[in-house]
Amino acid sequence: MWDALLQMACLIACGAAWRRLRPGGVDPDGARRALTAAVFHLFLPALVLEVLWRNPPGLDALRIAGTAAAVVLLGLAAAGLWCRLARLPGPQAGALVLAAAFPNATYLGLPVLEATFGPWARAVAIQFDLYACTPLLLSLGIALAAAWGRAGEAAHPLGALLRVPPFWAALAGTLLGLAGVPLPPALAGLLGLMGAAVVPLMLLALGLALRWRAGAAGRAGPLLRLLAPALALRLLLLPAAGWAVARALALGPPLLAPTVLEAAMPSMVFGVVLADRYGLDAALYAALVTVSTTLAFLTLPLWHALLA
Repeated sequence: MWDALLQMACLIACGAAWRRLRPGGVDPDGARRALTAAVFHLFLPALVLEVLWRNPPGLDALRIAGTAAAVVLLGLAAAGLWCRLARLPGPQAGALVLAAAFPNATYLGLPVLEATFGPWARAVAIQFDLYACTPLLLSLGIALAAAWGRAGEAAHPLGALLRVPPFWAALAGTLLGLAGVPLPPALAGLLGLMGAAVVPLMLLALGLALRWRAGAAGRAGPLLRLLAPALALRLLLLPAAGWAVARALALGPPLLAPTVLEAAMPSMVFGVVLADRYGLDAALYAALVTVSTTLAFLTLPLWHALLA
């Protein structure tokens, strides 16, 4: 696993270096938005369609989705309780709760699982995210962001979900796979070519999203004390809860390990967009993404070793 993580770290570092050096005078945030838009609207739907068409979901997909939903809901409850006890203001609480509860299941989880277990594990990442995390994010997550934030009203959850291209690709791939419709070789080649672009572009965009200065979030010491409970939840406690839930749902090898690793991913990058949109503490959220992603390169091998 170390070799795979080292390769990914190099691509993420390229994105982080781009943010600092600005080659060609290209704005890093503009480059990140362009990359993520291309992945989100074009390349990721192609990958999702191919993977779910070739691997139609069964009972294990429900177990994976159930584990993912339990992890997110437990994260929301635990982080929300801690923020209430700490009497944090709404914008800070909203940022910390979303960052603690929602893992980076696709942008980092998919390449980690594929490199660690093989191409078959891509289906685990997609099912974990699109069958549970994304619907919860676009319903409960947005509602909480709107309640704690300073701006914006919550969008209708169904409308928000219907505007997610990978969701439509997941629906089409699931139905075609369950119906037994063969994947035409020419289309398979096209989808495979497009899907191959997802991992490097996602990792580069992830590096562009990392912010190494706390800025408005404060000095390093107070910031880390504020982040510590959310980091412990995201990287240690929620993966342990995910393992327990997956075992209770009778999810066994070889699917157990990649499912728990999905639960152990660092904070979701897309939450920065929600923080900006709904008036949460975006600087605090970005700091949590940066620190959790950095620490994940230590905690993910630990979880992999424990699961092995």
